[in-house]
Amino acid sequence: MIDTDTSLLKVRHPIEDFIPYFNRVVETRMALHFDQEPGFASILDIPLPDFEGSPHPFFSYINQNQLPQEAIIIILLALIPHIFPDHLDDIIQQTLPEPGEFPQLGGVRGKNFRGFLPTGETALFILAGIDLDKRFQAYKFFHPEGLLSKKRIIWLEDVPEGEPVMSGKIILSQEYIELFSLGEVYPPQFSLKFPAQRIETPLEWDDLVLAQETIAQIRELEDWISYSPQLMEEWEMNRKLKPGYRVLFHGPPGTGKTLTASLLGKYTQRPVFKIDLSMVVSKFIGETEKNLANLLARAENKDWILFFDEADALFGKRTQVKDAHDKYANQEVSYLLQRIEGYKGLVILASNIKSNIDEAFIRRFQSIIPFPLPMSTERLRLWEKAFPNQVSFTSDVNLQQLAHQYELSGAEIMNIVQYTCLRALSRGESLITRLDIYEGIRREYQKEGRIMR
Repeated sequence: MIDTDTSLLKVRHPIEDFIPYFNRVVETRMALHFDQEPGFASILDIPLPDFEGSPHPFFSYINQNQLPQEAIIIILLALIPHIFPDHLDDIIQQTLPEPGEFPQLGGVRGKNFRGFLPTGETALFILAGIDLDKRFQAYKFFHPEGLLSKKRIIWLEDVPEGEPVMSGKIILSQEYIELFSLGEVYPPQFSLKFPAQRIETPLEWDDLVLAQETIAQIRELEDWISYSPQLMEEWEMNRKLKPGYRVLFHGPPGTGKTLTASLLGKYTQRPVFKIDLSMVVSKFIGETEKNLANLLARAENKDWILFFDEADALFGKRTQVKDAHDKYANQEVSYLLQRIEGYKGLVILASNIKSNIDEAFIRRFQSIIPFPLPMSTERLRLWEKAFPNQVSFTSDVNLQQLAHQYELSGAEIMNIVQYTCLRALSRGESLITRLDIYEGIRREYQKEGRIMR
């Protein structure tokens, strides 16, 4: 949600000054091309607007990254259609000697968007005209290792095989569209293009009841999140260690794996995104890689924690090769391992059974953390923490006895507490009875097909 009280709304928006600048750039390029009298000998002679001291993120980004003039022009070219849909059409038609199309300028029309959408060809023409050497120099901005492409700020849409790469639309990352136009970035919304949901929790570390060994290993993850920049950059371990950190949480359902991931994000101030693997994994050859690649590209350089629940679906054991499909499926898993290894942040995979995960991937984990079912002492703490302060118990309720007698996960205990509290409220009281609790336990046992003693 946008904070309507932000000071950015009171600051003159940079686009107000950069639109006239961009217009002069296009006018100068067209004048040079058609041998008209240009106002400047080169588009790089056109002075940039004075933005010294402006707090707007657009200016901050330019200054912090020391963007050259060509990169600023490319960003404006990609940004303007998102703000003024008809502007590129207008400025192009105004600068053409005769109305009509101008193939050298490239550009396409969208499916829904009816205005001019710039392509790589558009950028090459505006920056270099038909000067071959300058066009090759401009081409480098769209190279995968280019200034804007490397951090996935701007890239070219894929084109049909055999067509020129530069005929692809210029894509400006949604985060940067929001940052440059609105002054802030919205959290990404769950969708087919982004199959992940941000998970948060109001709970604290004290609410998490785990074995001491598990807690100690989780503290190590906090250390990595806090000190990895210093380790990798200042101590130059980036020359010896792979980027990122990969960890496996394994244990039965309801033992705190998701809550732990949420708390890690909360206490290290990192967004945690839970990946919906049903939307990532596809039966169609090549689609799974594409889905995961899009997700990781969106997460790159964001310090996000990625949480793959029930990761067996994506990183399970590879099959013996019996046909071409099996061979491709194994290649797919290998590709996924490489992509995850290249992610610079924390990746958490959760599985109910450790042995379900492919051994090749197990070797790539820096940490493997067990989440066993709680022992009786831990179950007692869970029972004591679970009930609200507003309730009281009948004299025959013995939480210590319940903890000793019934093997339950933390999630199952919370289900029982919810059931008993609703029973009490339906009676118009706040008293929890032993029968309420035993009925709740019976219901949980029944779900798993277990017999209650």
